[in-house]
Amino acid sequence: MPRRVLFLTPESPFPVLGGGAQRIASLMEYAAARGAAVDLLTFAPCTPPPGAVARCRHIALPANGRSFAARVLRNAGRFLRGVPPLIDRLAGFETQIAAALAGERYDVIFVEHFWLGPYVDLLRGYGDRVVCDLHNVESAFFTSLSRAEPWPGRLVHQRFAGLSEQLERRYLPRYSAALVTSEQDAARVTGLAPGLPLTVFPNTIPWRELPAGARERTVVFSGNLEYHPNQQAVAWFARSVWPALQRAEPGLRWRLVGMNPQAVQRSLAGLDGVEWTGAVDDAFAEIARGAVAVVPLLAGSGTRVKILEAWAAGTPVVSTRIGAEGLPGRDGEHYLLADSPADLLAAVRRVLAEEVLAARLRAAGRHLYERTFHRAAAWRQLDEARLLDGGEGR
Repeated sequence: MPRRVLFLTPESPFPVLGGGAQRIASLMEYAAARGAAVDLLTFAPCTPPPGAVARCRHIALPANGRSFAARVLRNAGRFLRGVPPLIDRLAGFETQIAAALAGERYDVIFVEHFWLGPYVDLLRGYGDRVVCDLHNVESAFFTSLSRAEPWPGRLVHQRFAGLSEQLERRYLPRYSAALVTSEQDAARVTGLAPGLPLTVFPNTIPWRELPAGARERTVVFSGNLEYHPNQQAVAWFARSVWPALQRAEPGLRWRLVGMNPQAVQRSLAGLDGVEWTGAVDDAFAEIARGAVAVVPLLAGSGTRVKILEAWAAGTPVVSTRIGAEGLPGRDGEHYLLADSPADLLAAVRRVLAEEVLAARLRAAGRHLYERTFHRAAAWRQLDEARLLDGGEGR
């Protein structure tokens, strides 16, 4: 009898677009490759490819207003009620989850994102083990946002950070185990839930051959442009770096690769030399065309798939320190790190001007990807943790 595994997800892993979907798809592929029967229960419309899952069920979320005013009003209510945004968005569906799982019993249930963390007690009635896959540590995520925002946004994010920490301390100890993306996040979770078995399961992308072909004189930024840290990064780079970089490097282009480009168009208004692709079938191919991948993030948690894609594509990376947080690279070897506008400008110009440096960054990043950040390499860590067999992590 094959083991039965359920994935409860707030987002669809199919198609595999974006860092969250990449992580979920990797875990689902791992379970299937190890002989498990995989079911999916998701809050997003989803059409899995043939054979990807045994059974897929969808819980429909009511539509939210997407205007700026609607978002401000909604988050003001959450601020006053004391509930972090996405935990609030995904709360209150106990009846629907119970109906979807009626009569089912699983060996392991994976809960993707802590946004669904409060459902742990309900899910323990349907699974022998319930594992929380922490794409981010939410309290650390909101803390980093608060440091990057002026008032009053800083106050809002500080409150959500404190509320997230309270919920993490309450619910994480109730899980059988948790997955984290990095050693840094493992240390954070140990502080929140001492004794919770943890496995460091890095973000990955599928195996990709090193692409051939000429590079364009382009700086590339990739990611879902509706994601707030990406919006922050684009706005900061557009305001503080790009005008000086374009003056210093005539003819240079800045290409934004990713869905929801309308979310950053106000930040890019009036700038020359900027182009965006919108959603693409293969972000990897777009990244591989660039001369430099920039990761000017000011906030975040977990690890950035955009860096893994650049390493796999052999595209040199220039990043802020928080953008590269959690990854085992070294400054000057796998990427160049820069936190001020002047340093970021200088780092990009160095990569464009110094071919020996660019070649070294390309080779080292690709080597690290081949060793650690493709699916098969990360799956070895799951085998060692025996997550599907009742293992306890580390």
